[in-house]
Amino acid sequence: MIESLTTFKPVAATVALALMWLTEGLVPMFEGHRERVRHDASNVALGILNALVASLLFAGATLVATEWARANGFGLLHGIGVTGVWGFVLAFVLFDCWQYLWHRLNHRIPFLWRFHAVHHADRELSASSGLRFHTGEIVLSSIARLAVLPLIGMTVAQLLVYEAVLLPIILFHHGNVGVPRRADRWLRWLIVTPWMHWVHHSDYQPETDSNYSSVFSFWDRIFGSFRLVGDPRKLTLGLEDVERSDWATLPGMVAMPFRKRGGRRRDGGARADGGRERRRARGRRNAASGQPGPGR
Repeated sequence: MIESLTTFKPVAATVALALMWLTEGLVPMFEGHRERVRHDASNVALGILNALVASLLFAGATLVATEWARANGFGLLHGIGVTGVWGFVLAFVLFDCWQYLWHRLNHRIPFLWRFHAVHHADRELSASSGLRFHTGEIVLSSIARLAVLPLIGMTVAQLLVYEAVLLPIILFHHGNVGVPRRADRWLRWLIVTPWMHWVHHSDYQPETDSNYSSVFSFWDRIFGSFRLVGDPRKLTLGLEDVERSDWATLPGMVAMPFRKRGGRRRDGGARADGGRERRRARGRRNAASGQPGPGR
């Protein structure tokens, strides 16, 4: 089973990315994306680099950690004896909760944000943006999961199932696809959708610091970080303090955490160029237009 899942995951990712890329060309949500092929190629190249690093550095360690927990009856699922289909379901839900918490930590801890900001610096959101994570973030998240997986009592097979479902959903909710408002509203009762996740990629910090869920959308409702806007097409995507075009290349993305950036601080402080007044103006605009805030 593990061999089949290991083979299936890259195939599913490739097919999902190709389908999303074609759909983005036919029914885009945001018009006018420039240099689409170059933009997506850079993001995919970073995704491939990350996959190689994760496989070389952490595949063996992940197997050792999960097998040790299984052999010693360590972890929640082994402790309560949940196996079979229900074991897969519970492992899936618990690990998705961890993904939410880890994502939120990446926005709260400055050292983690330094790497995670590479993902948010993308001003032209597309399915390929779901692969745009700095290799440092992948390494840090992989180290953290070496502790989390045994605590849950998750097996390698359960992890592979989660990842096989996760990646297509991530590509979907990052995608520049014109999903009808009603369809998106129904889907986001269960999973993260484009209308929900685009808010997370706004350059306005209260919107950036919302909608952290990966697969199931209900984590944001449970933890009070759910947020919508009236029309996502009016959002300004990216980060206020990242405008240099060379940071959109593969070398630029790799180097970005180690370069000095001006502008917005993660504590919500003002920019020297008047960013605080811009935030206030946007807050007044949202209030006047009746755009919902957190929890609505």
